[in-house]
Amino acid sequence: MKVAAPTIRWTPWRFVTAFGVVSLLSDVVYEGARSVIGPYLATLGASATLVGLVTGVGEAFALAGRLGTGPLADRTRAYWPLVLVGYAVTMVAVPALGLTTALWLAAALFIAERAGKAIRGPARDVMLSHAAAATGRGKGFAVHEALDQAGGVAGPLLVAAVLAATAYDYRPAFLTLAVPGVAGMLLLLWLRAGVPDPGRFEPGPRPGAAPAPPGARLPRVFWTYLAFTVLTTAGYATFGVLSFHLATRHVVPVAVVPVVYAAAMGVDAVAALASGWLYDRAGVRVLAAVPVLTALIPLAAFTTTPVTAVAGALAWGAVLGIQESTMRATIADIVPAARRGTAYGIFAAGLGAATLVGGLLTGALYDYSITAVIITVAGIQAGALILFLAIVRPATPARAA
Repeated sequence: MKVAAPTIRWTPWRFVTAFGVVSLLSDVVYEGARSVIGPYLATLGASATLVGLVTGVGEAFALAGRLGTGPLADRTRAYWPLVLVGYAVTMVAVPALGLTTALWLAAALFIAERAGKAIRGPARDVMLSHAAAATGRGKGFAVHEALDQAGGVAGPLLVAAVLAATAYDYRPAFLTLAVPGVAGMLLLLWLRAGVPDPGRFEPGPRPGAAPAPPGARLPRVFWTYLAFTVLTTAGYATFGVLSFHLATRHVVPVAVVPVVYAAAMGVDAVAALASGWLYDRAGVRVLAAVPVLTALIPLAAFTTTPVTAVAGALAWGAVLGIQESTMRATIADIVPAARRGTAYGIFAAGLGAATLVGGLLTGALYDYSITAVIITVAGIQAGALILFLAIVRPATPARAA
């Protein structure tokens, strides 16, 4: 006698929205910390090169760590346990920054927080891809990213307010972030109870009903797409380096740095929604904006004119918005569901390695010459645009199929 599968009372849009609110609260926590990590490490004695290294390594952990957690998600289909553990690590590590003034420990906690993102990332993206199959890939990931970045705006503003109220004491600012962290974990547990199996949202044969065959290969277009992503990201500075410039060159007051980051997160949300909407209509061509904008970032962000430097930071936010929404949606369209966790893991690993290169490269070149940063990044993005031409034709039919 067959047992009927449990019915999902949640709609795909409700699931995407609720998960977006979880990400919103999580972003209040880690984006609040991320907005001031450069100046904070500088107060502990870090140089621009060290800030670039720490933030680059942190992003590498957040992304390259998924090389292991992506296949693990495909193999075990333990999506919810991975998501719960990953968020828990983040919610503990960030407030702990307020309990130390040792440079090495602060750097380790920042990297640990990023590792938490690696644990939850592929499993979360697979679950979102199932719901987004019913809402439209671009729009589903875009709405999630927009809600996510609402927290990216609120977190830095919260940190800025605490810094202003405590005469620029970083410790109370980090400890305050424990409150949204607890709220996010409670909401996540409620979401888990409401939708234990998001795979049922995707039309057609149930995704992930069985593990992917051991010898199954990822599509060729995926590897070309990965190469483009790695190349363009290798010239993408971390905000740690941008904020280091804003603070140490006195472009803006230290308390304004997290406000600039909050504005960049607002642009991130707008860019995610715009690129997601365009992606559902025009396909992968919308991603040509990534290398173009990335090439413009150092040209503007590393000036000493406040308006121009802030404009560069906003362009940085626009690129991040496209990276974290439309570039993720593209993976779901070119890779079968059974291999999607692995694809997200490999994609994030390449993105993480490139982010490490980008953070370290721009930080080291910044210590040497800002002109060298501008020229080097422009050259990298020119190469990325050339490679992008190899993606447009094969990716569009794959998406249509």
